[in-house]
Amino acid sequence: MSAPAQPGRDTGPIRIGARRSPLAVAQAEWVADRLRALGAEVELVGIDTRGDVDRRHLTEIGGTGVFAVAVREAVLAGEVDVAVHSMKDLPTAPAPGLEIAAIPEREDPRDVLVGQRLATLTDGMVIGTGSPRRAAQLQAYARERGLQLEFRPIRGNVGTRLALVEHGEVDATVLAAAGLRRLGLLDALPSHEILDPEVLAPAAAQGALAIEIARAARPGVPELIARLDDPATRAAVTAEREFLRTLEAGCLAPVGVLARTANETGGSTDLTLAAVIGRTFLSTSAQAGSDDAPPVRIAGSAAVEQGAELGRELAGQALARLG
Repeated sequence: MSAPAQPGRDTGPIRIGARRSPLAVAQAEWVADRLRALGAEVELVGIDTRGDVDRRHLTEIGGTGVFAVAVREAVLAGEVDVAVHSMKDLPTAPAPGLEIAAIPEREDPRDVLVGQRLATLTDGMVIGTGSPRRAAQLQAYARERGLQLEFRPIRGNVGTRLALVEHGEVDATVLAAAGLRRLGLLDALPSHEILDPEVLAPAAAQGALAIEIARAARPGVPELIARLDDPATRAAVTAEREFLRTLEAGCLAPVGVLARTANETGGSTDLTLAAVIGRTFLSTSAQAGSDDAPPVRIAGSAAVEQGAELGRELAGQALARLG
């Protein structure tokens, strides 16, 4: 009796779809290398998304999902077998016909201030970022120290943003440590500082990749991709995304959240979640629009199996405090 065919070896290559940006390609190559290590043949397929071709600010084109829709459509159409996403770019609602077959081990979830360090920030400096989350938290940090920063919306890939700092168009920018590490750029940066999550809480699932496949994937693909899954990362980002989903917030909301797992005595695994929500999150909030109002901070812990429940519970508490 012959052995079943293995995708990527006996039935043609595993086709990996991803955006064409340098970071997306690096992420897809990272996944491809691990599939090759499992004996699979791999082919990369570049896909243009709305977020890549529409140069308006993300707040104008509806940030959530703009980098994912075209890649997801290619999976559903059978043009690729696998989609590789930055998980923070994915909407929290499930996509019909698709499933996240693997969430590999997370990269560094923190943010990096590039061009300055916290100690060198001075009154009136211009920080280039299109992220309300980053702007809200850094402004709160600065105001606690008697500083007023200016935030200027910027767009573009990592190289474009670094060039704005290099050419003096902004004093600093903020980038995800994960992207800088995956591109091999972090250690070569000039003045920079990796920011503690207590200063700047990251976006939900920042640093994590989502490997998505069709529910009707060809035989063997789900089992192969599942071998790349990291349970600890999946538990953490599931809690973070459930927190975001319960808030009904997208990736451009001024919300930072980070969950971490730790082995406790007795062999059980605990999960802690801490979040920061900008006061402008709800237009109906009594303090919405008050730039001086500090963000809401909330934290809690639970057994790792209750991570999703923890996310929902803390989101409910946050909404009560914001209301």
